[in-house]
Amino acid sequence: MPNQVVILHGWSDTSNSFHLLADFLRPTGRVTVPLWLGDYISLDDDVRIPDVAKQLHAIIQEAIGKGTLQTPFDLIVHSTGGLVAREWLNTYFGSDPAQVPVKRLVMLAPANYGSKLASMGQSLIGRVLKGWDNWFHTGKEMLNALELGSPYQWSLVQRDQLALPGTTVGRSLYGDGGIWPFVITGTHPYPSALRQIVNEDGADGTVRVPAANLNTLGMTLDFTAGNEAPVATPWTNRFQGAFPLAVLPTRTHASIIQPAGGDISGETPAQQHQLGDLILQALNCQTPQEYQSIGDAWGQISEQAVQVADTRFHQFLQLNVFVMDDEGNPVNDYFLEFSGPNDDESDESTVYFHTSVLRDVHTNSVSGAYRCLYADRTDLMNGFYPKIQAGSPRILTMSLSANPPGKNIRYFSSTESGAKGSYKLHDEVLEQDRWLKRNTTHFLQIVIPRQPLPQVFTVSTYP
Repeated sequence: MPNQVVILHGWSDTSNSFHLLADFLRPTGRVTVPLWLGDYISLDDDVRIPDVAKQLHAIIQEAIGKGTLQTPFDLIVHSTGGLVAREWLNTYFGSDPAQVPVKRLVMLAPANYGSKLASMGQSLIGRVLKGWDNWFHTGKEMLNALELGSPYQWSLVQRDQLALPGTTVGRSLYGDGGIWPFVITGTHPYPSALRQIVNEDGADGTVRVPAANLNTLGMTLDFTAGNEAPVATPWTNRFQGAFPLAVLPTRTHASIIQPAGGDISGETPAQQHQLGDLILQALNCQTPQEYQSIGDAWGQISEQAVQVADTRFHQFLQLNVFVMDDEGNPVNDYFLEFSGPNDDESDESTVYFHTSVLRDVHTNSVSGAYRCLYADRTDLMNGFYPKIQAGSPRILTMSLSANPPGKNIRYFSSTESGAKGSYKLHDEVLEQDRWLKRNTTHFLQIVIPRQPLPQVFTVSTYP
């Protein structure tokens, strides 16, 4: 008998948006319990994602205790619901995956690694559009978590996926014996005139493909050993595998929850049925081998979504950066530059990277030490590397300089003003050095040396 299904909405949404999805599931023999077409507060400024997760846990435990919800059940989430689900699962089952009551987690355009719209939600336009009837609340705490490169996302990914160097890896919530996550997201911009202002290439109008993708990488780059030879230590992935990701080029953030019906134009009959077929394929997965096969098949679907001639459907990546000094203090004022092998600002490849490959740099409003960089990986491979001078290594170099916190302290060097560090971030030829993966969010923790100038402490001879 198929598992029961719980459906969880996103920020500023309600359960009313999921009637089409529930109606689609009913003929398949699944039981969608009305209690779980869940409504939670997302537009009040005092409610955080952990608050929602705590109440979600209480309700689910009560339903399980009464027998109205059978375990294991399956969970379908949309947008911010992905963060709520991950928070709930990690807070209450992170130390014991065998007790997780969820078997399959189907994520529809989840904001796993933020949304560009979170900043807009806290702006005047967000308060007018979403907070007019709510004393102009827009869910500030929730939007802080959703903001690109947020400290909350850094904390969450270290709890459920990535282990920093020197920390205990522990068991993964995901995989055989735990949860099987599936991610389905669109890459079609909003067609309506008003919503077009939020569109950007490689996104569904609200969530970028790499921000939806649950697969991620992490690395610590320590410059205390030397400006030109930092120590790079990859973070450990708790789940040794790949989460299935399907990118659908005809779906927006709104239509990704409409497997049948709805206002979806421009789709072929096959495309109209594809979303529903993928959801059922995920919910019907029974074995680890089948889970891996689904991942392989969905990977081919994602590759077919790429249209090189149309930048809207290129493959993109996110690079989340956090800079701290070697004493653990956040460094808020720093500058990142990218170049080919020669570190020449006027080089054609360098100019191309900053004008065509690098699409957006967002400084987090909670802490300037956190940045989110958005880059067109298709143009990195097809545009940037071909412009590197013949005979030179086809690599991407990242350099970092940091503004001194005052007149007595410098970063990198106590004797050289404007000192910086550099690192080879990506290599076109050597596949093992291609750290920047397509459709992926990367977490890069950078440690730089804090150097007091000589006048901070001096010694004189007593006459």
